[in-house]
Amino acid sequence: MNFPQFAFNNVRRNARAYIAYFLSSAFMVMVFFAYSVFIYHPEIANNDMGPMAAMSMRVAAYIVYVFAFFFVLYSIGSFLKSRNLEFGILSILGARPSQINKLIFLENMLIGIVAIATGIAGGMLLSKLFLLFSTKTIGIEDLPFYWPTKAMLVTSLSFISLFLVISIFTLLFIRKNNVLELLQGNVKPKQQPKASLLHSLLGAVLLAIGFYALRMELSPFAIILAAVTGITGTYFFYSQLSVFFIRLLQRSRRSTWRGTRLLWISEMSYKLRDNSRMLFLITVVTALASMGAGVVLAINQNGKELYTGEPFAITQTYFRTSSTEPDRSIIHQELKAAGVEYTETRTDTLYASVLNEAGSKNVLLIGISQYNELAPLIDLPAVTKLGSNEAVLLASPEVERDDYIHNRMVTLDEQPSVSLYIKESVTTDSIEFMTSIIPLLIVPESWMETVRVAKLAEEGKEFKPNIDYYYKVPAWDTGSLPSISSQETRVGTKLSKWNVDMEGKSEEVFHLTSRGATYISLKQSTAMLSFVSIFVALIFSVASASFLYFKLHSELAADIRMYRALSKIGLSTREMAASATKQIAVLFYIPIVVAAVQSLVVITPILSEMGIMHVLKPVLITFATYLILQSVFFIIVKSRYIRSLKKMMV
Repeated sequence: MNFPQFAFNNVRRNARAYIAYFLSSAFMVMVFFAYSVFIYHPEIANNDMGPMAAMSMRVAAYIVYVFAFFFVLYSIGSFLKSRNLEFGILSILGARPSQINKLIFLENMLIGIVAIATGIAGGMLLSKLFLLFSTKTIGIEDLPFYWPTKAMLVTSLSFISLFLVISIFTLLFIRKNNVLELLQGNVKPKQQPKASLLHSLLGAVLLAIGFYALRMELSPFAIILAAVTGITGTYFFYSQLSVFFIRLLQRSRRSTWRGTRLLWISEMSYKLRDNSRMLFLITVVTALASMGAGVVLAINQNGKELYTGEPFAITQTYFRTSSTEPDRSIIHQELKAAGVEYTETRTDTLYASVLNEAGSKNVLLIGISQYNELAPLIDLPAVTKLGSNEAVLLASPEVERDDYIHNRMVTLDEQPSVSLYIKESVTTDSIEFMTSIIPLLIVPESWMETVRVAKLAEEGKEFKPNIDYYYKVPAWDTGSLPSISSQETRVGTKLSKWNVDMEGKSEEVFHLTSRGATYISLKQSTAMLSFVSIFVALIFSVASASFLYFKLHSELAADIRMYRALSKIGLSTREMAASATKQIAVLFYIPIVVAAVQSLVVITPILSEMGIMHVLKPVLITFATYLILQSVFFIIVKSRYIRSLKKMMV
């Protein structure tokens, strides 16, 4: 038997230990190859969104590659530590350090080459499905299948280089160990876990600083401070706080000395300390991936809510136009060409300032007659009558009405000598299409002219209100979301492009928005990010499960000795299985729980700053998906682990 055969037999006989590492590596190669198939597709350049989609895929491929490097490095390091006894025996039998290095190098490259071949083969089988799924998700034209020679070459060279560099680098792991240390392997007695009270308090303080940094005024400094303290505090949470908590729990005989609790709780203190770096890494990676996915889902959900909450298909706003009847012929032309019935409603609005103790706040004024024309279209009651100094205030739930109303009176900076009596104050979401951050004040027509004249005197030039035209198309109000090929989207996209083309070319200053075009544009952007994040999150999930499997497998020999000894003094197989299951469950699920809390804490203020208030649902959806995936891996790993333990029970 020559040396390559010896390396091959080592891998084959340790297949159970290498299988998770091999499959995870092959999965990463497959995802990287799938992204490359898309990036180098010859039809991408001919599509409007193709270059942007390819760039997103390229960024995702870089993320996968960088993560694969650290994953492979960590995995090989874990395997080498678990094989110390084997290397010690080889040294006693006369193997030189160079021969052991050669053996490790050949084994790593063998697994790497097979993983590359398997990943590319799997990617080829799924490439057509991947292209179909990606185009449907992103919203571009279907890409035909092609023979991805360049993608195969790039993937092969990239991962061969990765395994080659890491195989050379990992030879440093065993050079500092003498034969005695190698022979002891993993049977050296472990010292009892200890937690520093000072370090535990430091971890709690760092987590608290990270939490409150995001509750202050949001700024780049606050975000960086929260990231640094949060990540550092998470490490101390696993290495110190968790061990400290278990040590306190062990002191309570009433809660700990029952059944097998003492056994699995005592073991957990060792496992949490030994796996603190791994749990910390899994938590940070999961939290980062989930934050990205949660933000994308929240933005997508907000886009749906904005579309369904917008009562008008098209809105055109003229800012202080010189014409009393601005030209809207292009809109009328496109709507008539589409063959749909529509209504056009005009509003003239003015911005005014409300005086209060803290200074002044803006408010939007609209005349009662124009409001009454608009009210039935947005499901609001009409205002029947207003006195000469009366008004009705409408505000969205986000607006603090006490900042505007004092003793049921509102005083405008433009007319401070006379206050308006607020006849009625209504909180409603129906005006968010017009204004969401400031209230809408319905006033008599005479007050519109009073404020206009006051602003004219203030600015010293002609001052005209903003003119808005709202177009309601009953045929498009179906209650469902539009598709990229729907009539509303096509007409809206055409008008939006016309609006962009007319910027700077017209004497009128105007802005046109289409709810359908806006929704589709946002959907395509978030769909692209969602598609990329799905596969990145899958890799992180598979890799985290592999990390846990590696650690459990490396500790299997010690656990077998412990449970075998306990079985001789009466520990049953059922009690062993229950104890082992609880320990594995803690290792699998505690990073998910911690990452979920961190994601919620971090993205809530960030999304609130973006005007997105509904954060809980996207975060829960993201972590429900992670929980399902983790549960599948947990069941597989737990069953294999307990099956190995059962074989050694007396």
